[in-house]
Amino acid sequence: MLPEIKGLNEECGIFGVWGHKDAAQLTYYGLHSLQHRGQEGTGIVVSDGKQLKGVKGEGLVAEIFTTEAMKELTGTSAIGHVRYATAGGGGYENVQPLLFHSQTGSLALAHNGNLVNVNSLKHQLEAQGSIFQTSSDTEVLAHLMKRSGYSDSKDRAKNALSMLKGAYAYLIMTETELMVALDPHGLRPLSLGTLGDAYVVASETCAFDVVGAEYIRDIRPGELLIINDEGLVSEQFAVSSTKAICTMEYIYFSRPDSNIQGINVHTARKNMGKRLAIEAPIEADVVTGVPDSSISAAIGYAEEAGIPYEMGLIKNRYVGRTFIQPSQSLREQGVKMKLSAVRGVVEGKRVIMVDDSIVRGTTSRRIVNLLKEAGATEVHVVISSPPIKNPCFYGIDTSTKEELIASDKSVEEIRELIGADSLTFISVEGMMHALGQEGTNGYCLGCFTGNYPTEIYPDTLQYYYQK
Repeated sequence: MLPEIKGLNEECGIFGVWGHKDAAQLTYYGLHSLQHRGQEGTGIVVSDGKQLKGVKGEGLVAEIFTTEAMKELTGTSAIGHVRYATAGGGGYENVQPLLFHSQTGSLALAHNGNLVNVNSLKHQLEAQGSIFQTSSDTEVLAHLMKRSGYSDSKDRAKNALSMLKGAYAYLIMTETELMVALDPHGLRPLSLGTLGDAYVVASETCAFDVVGAEYIRDIRPGELLIINDEGLVSEQFAVSSTKAICTMEYIYFSRPDSNIQGINVHTARKNMGKRLAIEAPIEADVVTGVPDSSISAAIGYAEEAGIPYEMGLIKNRYVGRTFIQPSQSLREQGVKMKLSAVRGVVEGKRVIMVDDSIVRGTTSRRIVNLLKEAGATEVHVVISSPPIKNPCFYGIDTSTKEELIASDKSVEEIRELIGADSLTFISVEGMMHALGQEGTNGYCLGCFTGNYPTEIYPDTLQYYYQK
């Protein structure tokens, strides 16, 4: 059963280190830098070369890893995870890393992404006698590895990974090695770094800056890295036929100080804003961005258009996320608590409001109202992503197709619904130009175009396209 999905929300983040005396502490700081990718749960598993031990819980990194909890995590290697629930829903049992013990040794798994063939794999494994302890798609890999029949852990991993379809960045740790795997399309970001003699792996390069590691390279699509006390070995478990990094990583999910495939996220977003100013020239007095992910694009728009950038919206950082509210009316009130318009900036002004996306339109309508209530005479909305018309199957928590406002409404209809004086989305071509690309090769644009890099299985389609 796939989860109820309400909006555009964070993915998960993974971090791992091999061969450092402060492995758990480094992982703590690495996860803290990735907290924006998931706030529902977090965990760390460590290896001292003889056994795996873990601490996990539902909550933020700083809440779960108290001083007492960190005392339990002694070892020279570790993997960690911050979670936003997509496939499998919430609950303590689904918090990662997942840790398994058997007579032949222990195994820990941390996963960012979403498997599109998880239901068929689970049916197959259950028919063979597997009993699943969680509702997470992550657990499937452990069962596939255990049943592979190979004696070598590397061969078990390669065989199991070859059966998975969809998006996945995996950290797989045993007592004696750390394996790192990325799906054949490279849909999720994953990078390798070093810290002295230790190896570090993270979803985003901003984590390397926080722990003082040096970025080496991105993990290649279809690559399996095996890291142990002997060093690092790279193998391909699958041939990458179509590389397709998620474009929403640049638009929304990643931190501005991260680099993805050599492209700085802040620079990409700023370029999107500049492109929007070319595609949507508007006469206005001020430009403002919706905190935080839209600030870079708003700065770019203002620079290109020659219109002052102002802080017209302020984010209250001590309010929970609006999409968890149980009713539409409470969600709308939640937006007002989370954001405030600066009357002294927008009153009597024609305002260009830059945002990164429109999913259902609820938040956009409320922000437009906030600005107008604060005295803005006009509110022109420009969006640094193309219209999101289709669900994402790869780990981004977008809505069912019926909840996506752009799936069956024109730009003009959306403009009327959110109450804006004008509405412009960046074009697909403009977005790719901002990324320094002439075409769309190497990128996943499924949520914009409906063209997905992998096969999507019928039971998954049935949920996301329900009417």
